[in-house]
Amino acid sequence: MVEAAYQGKALEVDREFYQRLADGGRELVDSFEIPIRSGRAWEVPQGYVCRLVTVEGPQVGDFNVWNRHDPRERLWASRTRQLQRAHVSTFDRLWSTLPFLRPLLTITGDTLAGYGRDSDGGRVHDLLGTRCDPYVNRMLNGEDFDYHCHSNLVRAVLPYGLTEFDVHDVLNVFQCTGLTDDDRYFMKTCPARPGDYFEFFAELDLLCALSTCPGGDLSVPLWGPDARDPIDVCHPIGVEVYRPDPALLEGWTPPERAAYANLHGLRAPRWGEG
Repeated sequence: MVEAAYQGKALEVDREFYQRLADGGRELVDSFEIPIRSGRAWEVPQGYVCRLVTVEGPQVGDFNVWNRHDPRERLWASRTRQLQRAHVSTFDRLWSTLPFLRPLLTITGDTLAGYGRDSDGGRVHDLLGTRCDPYVNRMLNGEDFDYHCHSNLVRAVLPYGLTEFDVHDVLNVFQCTGLTDDDRYFMKTCPARPGDYFEFFAELDLLCALSTCPGGDLSVPLWGPDARDPIDVCHPIGVEVYRPDPALLEGWTPPERAAYANLHGLRAPRWGEG
């Protein structure tokens, strides 16, 4: 059996600590719902827990995350695929871009963890694909549509001084995806039910944004000869932010940015050198 390419002590996780966080006492400090075909951004302070909930039924959400104090540090989806896996769950982490390269968050709860791998090779919470967007839609359908996940995320982050250029490759929460036999991306109907959740611990002060995908539970084709408007299978997603009992954080240390010295083989010339 082939082993994962990326291994090392830096990838180890204190599962006992994060399990205590998942099971321990906490105080709800914020909650809201993101309506269908829309997006919202919100802050999660360092050391807090955030839960995404399918409150009414199956619904895919496209998730972006940044360091609240420096949006140049944001989710690095492709490296997270390598360091963790293509479909993430409890105790996996979402890693940030260079030159920071550290965990932005650690997943502490996932009621769909038991879904595993289905008969088609599908799994949930994927980093394989990215957000739907109006540019691809125009290319494939010849029509403009302003409520794809990319556009929803753009509108969501504008109040925080961010723009379209800050929106990045996503974590598709609650989405079931995989690769076909000829190595092409597929999407299946979301298996979530009312009350299912995906929960994470903020390793840094975070700015998060989520789009409720206009495809809803993805049971209706968005492109191709059978495509139709899937608005009837769209549902809101709930967001809950919790402050854990401070005692649960004892022994936890926030992650430092990457230790590499950033020299890249370059050196400053000595005084007097040309």
